[in-house]
Amino acid sequence: MTYCVGMLVEEGLAMIADTRTNAGVDNISSYRKLHIVDMPGERVIGVCTAGNLSVTQTALAMAREGVHLNVGEPAETLETAPSMFRCAQLLGHALRSVRMSIAPGLQADSLNTAASMLVGGQIAGGEMALYLVYSQGNFIECGGDTPYLQIGELKFGKPILESGLSFDSTLAEAVKLGLISFSTTMRSNVGVGAPFDMLTVRRDQLVGEQRRIEENDPYFKDLHEQWTQVQAKARRAMPEPPWLTGPRLAAKSG
Repeated sequence: MTYCVGMLVEEGLAMIADTRTNAGVDNISSYRKLHIVDMPGERVIGVCTAGNLSVTQTALAMAREGVHLNVGEPAETLETAPSMFRCAQLLGHALRSVRMSIAPGLQADSLNTAASMLVGGQIAGGEMALYLVYSQGNFIECGGDTPYLQIGELKFGKPILESGLSFDSTLAEAVKLGLISFSTTMRSNVGVGAPFDMLTVRRDQLVGEQRRIEENDPYFKDLHEQWTQVQAKARRAMPEPPWLTGPRLAAKSG
């Protein structure tokens, strides 16, 4: 399992992905799941992957080699696509094609072929965008009302983003909330773990900043500890149920 999140706010875009791949309690390894096309001044595109590793790796390789969306048209890649919408189309086509070609063999061995991707970024002359691409090749776009998308083990981190993130949040606030959501998810699921890869892009600047965050990263450790302390303090400050705090009833005598 894995966990990836993309957050699109007014100031820009942040994408974070873990690196843990769990094929059983005795087979845990790390693979990079945030893949970046960085052509400063021309385009910055991030792709996060979750699900069957062979499916996502093959689909990404296909997108790098070139995808023919329509018969007779030249192949396109993430480096040549004219828009972010087109990038989502290319990845959707690649995912669907890979699953159709290899799914029968994998399913015969009862292997799950489901996979999904987040693709976000900006291309010169176009708007910044973030999409979630499904196994079937269809996709949805991130909007201002809910300025984030998640794939993988998303349920533990969702409440953090749902309650704290808005379109007018700063990019720094988005990164902070994203990392807290990873801290919460790590605590609840051994299939998600550091290091995390992160991409941040400020709107209309077309320059990406990449960072790898290890589990012992000073900022991440401090964030994890402070969040734990704040939660404990908030729990203690909450009122107790009034029906359990009054005087106890005397026990009835035999």
